[in-house]
Order: sequence, then C-alpha cells, then structure tokens
Amino acid sequence: MSAYRSRGLALLALLSLLISACGKNNEEPAKPAAMPLVSVTTVETARLEVREQSIGTLEGIMDPTVAAEVPARVLKILARPGQAVKKGDVIALLDAEDYALQQREAESEVARLEALLLNQQRNVERNQKLVEKNFISQNALDELETQKIALKRQLEGAKSRLATITHNGSKTRLLSPIDGKVEKQIVSPGDYVKVGDPILQIISNQRLRAHLPFPESLGSKLKPGLKVRLKTPTSEEEATGVLREFKPVIGSNNRAIDVLVDIVDQPGWQSGASVTGEIILGEYPAALVVPEQSIVLRPAGEVVYVIKDNVAHQRIVKTGIYQDGRIQIIEGLEAGETIAVDGAAFLTDQTRVQVQAHSQRDQP
Repeated sequence: MSAYRSRGLALLALLSLLISACGKNNEEPAKPAAMPLVSVTTVETARLEVREQSIGTLEGIMDPTVAAEVPARVLKILARPGQAVKKGDVIALLDAEDYALQQREAESEVARLEALLLNQQRNVERNQKLVEKNFISQNALDELETQKIALKRQLEGAKSRLATITHNGSKTRLLSPIDGKVEKQIVSPGDYVKVGDPILQIISNQRLRAHLPFPESLGSKLKPGLKVRLKTPTSEEEATGVLREFKPVIGSNNRAIDVLVDIVDQPGWQSGASVTGEIILGEYPAALVVPEQSIVLRPAGEVVYVIKDNVAHQRIVKTGIYQDGRIQIIEGLEAGETIAVDGAAFLTDQTRVQVQAHSQRDQP
C-alpha cells in the first residue's frame, strides 16, 4: 500500500510542475491602454430659425350645401358622393311641370293684354281725329288715353309675373356653385323638398384653412403676417402661408390660441385632414452650431471637447436652440475650432485621443 501511495504522490507532483510550466509559457506582456478613437468636426456658422410647431386640422372654406330654392319633387340626382363636379354642372333635377303650366298661363295673359293694348291704341288714334273735327269732346279722348295707360301697366305686371315664373322654373335644375367633389347626398329621387331643404353638399379643396393650436404663453409673440410652413399626410408637397389671424378668445378646454392660416390651390390637400404647422418667430442669420453628439453633460455643466494636437480640452459652453440635429452655441466656442463628435461622451479633460482618419463628417 505504501508503494502505491508514494507512486501516486509522485505523479501528482509531476502534474503540478507541468501545469505550472504551461501557465508561465502562456503569459503575455501587458499592453499599454489604447487611446480613445473619436471623429471630429469644426464649429460652423449657420442660419437658424426660431420655430414653434403645432398639429392642427384643415377646414374647407368653400363647402356649400346646395338647397332647394323652389318647392318641388326630386326627379333625379345626377351627382353621387365622391364625384367631381365643375361650376355650372347640373347636379339634380326637380319636377318642373307646375312651373311649365304656370308659364303657359302667364304667357297667355301677356298676349291677351298686348292685344287689348293694341286695340286701345287704335281707338285713341281714331278718336283723336274726331276731336280735331269737333265730333267728340276732349274728355272722351282723355278717358281713352287713361285706359291705354292702365293697360300698359297691366301688361308690365303680367310680363313681370311671367319672368318670375320662368326664373323659378329654371331653379328646378340645380347647378354646382363651385368646382369640387360631392361630399354628401341628403335626399333621394321622389322626395318632396321645400324652399331651403338641403339636397347635396359639395366640398372644394381649392381654399382651405388650417387651425393650429398654440399655448397661451406665445400670445405676445404671435402676430398676423408671420411666415408659416405647413405639411399634411395626404400630400408630399409642403405649403407656405402667413398667419392670417388668431381667435381673440383662448380655448376654455385646452387654454390654447387658435391660429388661422389659409392655403390656396395645393394639390392633394384635403379638408378634414391633420396638418403640421411651423411658425417662424425669428431667426439667427449667423449662429454657431455643433452636432448634438458633441455636447456632453458633466458635473460642471454642458461641455464640448476641443481637439488640439490629439489632446481633448474640456470647454464649458452655453447652448441655445436645437434644430435639425444641431445645437446653437451662445458662449464658449469660436467658429473654426475642431471638436470631438462621436466618442465625446467617453472623454475627460486632457485625454490623448486618436482622430478617426476618414470621418464621414469631414466628407463633403
């Protein structure tokens, strides 16, 4: 037993020596810490706009409801919802039979009075010759003249009634008042409509009005004439307008100011759609700007790392507005200085860095 035990201990000792030797052979010398890799850019000047954005809705300014102007029964609806119509197109027909009968009756009355007036004119001419020959008195002629004048007035009244009936009869053909599309059909053929009853609603997108809610805190900055950029999901075309007016009463539910902007002849823009509006309140024509990645928050505040001779120098800055991925620098930097962008968050003051050789930011 002792021989086996001593032999086992010898094997364990040999294995320990082998493992120790292998560990020493695998050890590598410690490498120095690598310098941080950063991309850089230069501080530029750019034109920045002071903007305020809001999401609102589009309202159609021209969306008339075509109503009956005379009482009649609906014969045909010639325009259906979604159909495009032009100004002057016939969109519905009402029963005109009653007005046709009234027109014939009025025409007959006009013809009767014209015949009576013509006969009275001849009587006046004949009696005027008799007065010249002293066969009848002047009073008799004057009475005939009075009857002639009365017939003229009756004829004028009959012609006016005929014109009224003809005009009312033409109103049985309902015409589209604008270019647009039929939004809603309110009646059907066979319905009896009275004066003022709605028949069709037409929407025109030629003139729209954007309603944009802005917080009441901007009330002192808003004024008519400010430039507004507008976008809507129904069209890829951006529109530009001016602040037309804003309602004097602040909304009781949302405490917002309703700003109104008119849009004219924008293809694809539709009434009822949402709209995003940016009001341009002012501008900085030559503002210092840096990429937003270059701004790092430290205990000292917002800092930027200026790169000189591959060394990062911490610079405390005062920032302004943020716009399109860039931030305005009010204090702390000058135009043309080189600053760290990608990798800036991992830097500290006086850190040696390795500048990326081909930064996409340096390419035109």
